[in-house]
Amino acid sequence: MPWHIYILQCSDNTLYTGHTQDIQNRLNIHNKGQGPAYTAARRPLLLVYSEPHPSKKSALRREKQIKKWTRAKKQALITGNMNKLHQLAKRRHS
Repeated sequence: MPWHIYILQCSDNTLYTGHTQDIQNRLNIHNKGQGPAYTAARRPLLLVYSEPHPSKKSALRREKQIKKWTRAKKQALITGNMNKLHQLAKRRHS
């Protein structure tokens, strides 16, 4: 079974990034309040993005990368706006 990284939109409009092998089950756990305290206090949660990965190592690496991003960069990823994503990446390195 492949691994996935996912981004959830919390009820307070913040974004939470995680990894799992079973997205639907993980979303259910978060929405029951049985996940991390951060998401338990911000229910309900909505899955807004997911990305498959061939291994746990790959998924963890990508999760760590995305967690360092700004909200704007995460929003560009969620909406599939690759041009904006690249612009925001270039700004950081300028």
